[in-house]
Amino acid sequence: MSGTGKSTLVGELRRRGYTAHDADDDGFTEPRAEGRWGWRPDLVADLLARAEGLVFFAGCSEEQADLPFDFRVLLTAPRSVLVERLRTRTSNTYGRDDRELEQVLADLEDVEPLLRRSADLVLASTAPATQLADQLLQQIRSHGGPDSQVVSRGADERPVRQRRQPEG
Repeated sequence: MSGTGKSTLVGELRRRGYTAHDADDDGFTEPRAEGRWGWRPDLVADLLARAEGLVFFAGCSEEQADLPFDFRVLLTAPRSVLVERLRTRTSNTYGRDDRELEQVLADLEDVEPLLRRSADLVLASTAPATQLADQLLQQIRSHGGPDSQVVSRGADERPVRQRRQPEG
């Protein structure tokens, strides 16, 4: 789901010294039928297999259910916030086109409830990125500490694994 704030959260986690990947920007996606995008599961699985310590992986794709994430986080935002973000963001043009926006809003209704049911943590991404990162890191620590394998999807987000203690 586009517009939920995953790229912004990835940026904040990177700023704090964590390893964080954005599926859209880091080469983990490929075009699919009808203008949709999907993950390259072989590359994501390889990343997970090589991960040492806490690593974050942000994205949303049908393939996520088949990958070995330990902790799933759903970033969510109200419809009006998603529309505003998609129409005004400058880092990614996806969602500006009426057809793309229609798809995102359909996913909000149809896909987000499924993601919500399988999420270990749901964060309202209307909070500032610094606050979201604090909440996410606090939950990770309470579920096994900084050496745990983690994942987040915000209607798009995912953490994985890394062995260091950056600023928290």
